[in-house]
Amino acid sequence: MSEHIVTAYDDELNAMAGRIAEMGGLAEKAFADAVSALVSGDTDLARKVVSEDARLDSLHQDVEEDLIAMIVRRQPMGQDLREITAASRIAHDLERVGDLAKNVAKRAIAIDNDLQSKKLAIGVEHMTELALSQLKKVLDAYTRRDAEAARQVQEADAEVDAIYTSLFRELLTYMMEDPRVITECVHLLFCAKNIERIGDHATNIAENVYFMVTGERLPEERAKVDETGAV
Repeated sequence: MSEHIVTAYDDELNAMAGRIAEMGGLAEKAFADAVSALVSGDTDLARKVVSEDARLDSLHQDVEEDLIAMIVRRQPMGQDLREITAASRIAHDLERVGDLAKNVAKRAIAIDNDLQSKKLAIGVEHMTELALSQLKKVLDAYTRRDAEAARQVQEADAEVDAIYTSLFRELLTYMMEDPRVITECVHLLFCAKNIERIGDHATNIAENVYFMVTGERLPEERAKVDETGAV
């Protein structure tokens, strides 16, 4: 393969990584803004999150089309094939993060600045901080091709799950004690589940980063026990 072709190929791979990084930035912002809108009652911000999701969807489509074209044109093998496969899977996870953030924003609009319990809001914020930290760390691991950092993100998922289980039980208790808060608590339950799922997508990305860098699978993830019974 000539030096010119190799250079062009490297440029394509770098451009692909740049698009994934752009998707990651949009997904992080959507997630943070959606929860901020939920906690603060900022319905204008929530509507902005909903409307801006189209940009993430469009980028995802562009990435998928470019990756297919690269496979057809370059017929990659080994490390290059892992890079392209990982990019496709990571792009899908980031698009799903955007969808989940949009759902949280829609719940914020439905609650419409009527969030009664500040204690519950703090629980949602804490869970968000952890999940957002996971997402930031795994995207940094992707950029730096850092397999060890990716492995650490996978291990941190247990803490997000534990907070979700605790918050789920607390919300159920509130609903049993005061039927007037049922509607609000149901919205918060769905928001909490969406945040927990965002943590799961960060874990998926970690697994793909690890495989991309090492060619090996991360050790089997611990059995995921959802004590809430939620799906």
